[in-house]
Amino acid sequence: MDNNVNLDELWAKQTVNPPKIGELFLKLAKIKRKNITKLIIVNILMIATIAFIIFIWFYFEPKLTTTKIGIILTITGISTYLFAYNLLVPSLRETTQYQSNSEFLKSVIKLKERQKFLQSKMLQFYFVILTLGICMYLYEYVSQLNFPLAIFAYSATLIWIAFNWFYLRPRVIRKEQDKLNEIIEKFENISRQH
Repeated sequence: MDNNVNLDELWAKQTVNPPKIGELFLKLAKIKRKNITKLIIVNILMIATIAFIIFIWFYFEPKLTTTKIGIILTITGISTYLFAYNLLVPSLRETTQYQSNSEFLKSVIKLKERQKFLQSKMLQFYFVILTLGICMYLYEYVSQLNFPLAIFAYSATLIWIAFNWFYLRPRVIRKEQDKLNEIIEKFENISRQH
């Protein structure tokens, strides 16, 4: 057996089939469909949440100002995030297979940048405002409990928020970024070969 194998020569001889452009457009179309479906579901859920919060406000008629401020902060956080999230729609629409390769690549990169802004700055704002709002809202009701139960209520709420922030959020962000990064990388490879 010959131990003198030239890896460079073997590497140069290999044939790699570049991904077909049609496959990339199909992948992007699938991502766009998922994002639009997700956008519609998020809109419905967030609007329903805001309506439910307003219903709670009028039905239970909170006495403390902190509760009312908490409700306003929560609604503000949800509304701001929803507005920013809906700004993805133009980026999703402008990315089509009828663009030139460079225009298509630019629009996918623009989509990725908008998604990154949403997943970093806007999500941070949303979580901070939502956490403050929920904590202020809970104060009126938790203050009526005995001390161990009050600590438990706040702890459970903050643990749930921390779980979402530190575990779920990074996983979702990584998945979405990986999908777009894969398309961008493959499209750049195709562009370099032409």
